[in-house]
Amino acid sequence: MGWTYRKSVNFGPLRINLSKSGVGYSVGGKGYRTGKTAKGRNYTSISIPGTGLRYYKSGSKQTQPVQPVGCIFALLFLFGTAIVSTCTLYMAL
Repeated sequence: MGWTYRKSVNFGPLRINLSKSGVGYSVGGKGYRTGKTAKGRNYTSISIPGTGLRYYKSGSKQTQPVQPVGCIFALLFLFGTAIVSTCTLYMAL
């Protein structure tokens, strides 16, 4: 087994996952999360917080060309969050 790398950045319920394989994203909170891995697989995770029990289901990789809708959504969300926080900061001054 070789070295791995993974970093997650959270923006509310949206999580961007950065790894050696690429960029993935997921949406959800404690107890439920669904998303797409860096390798293009869809997944759903259901857990009981505080117990360590988790059900994880991963679908197959898409055979159709992947459309960059997820990345575009993530970038728009990031820019929207930055604009709202900047406006809120200026209004507080």
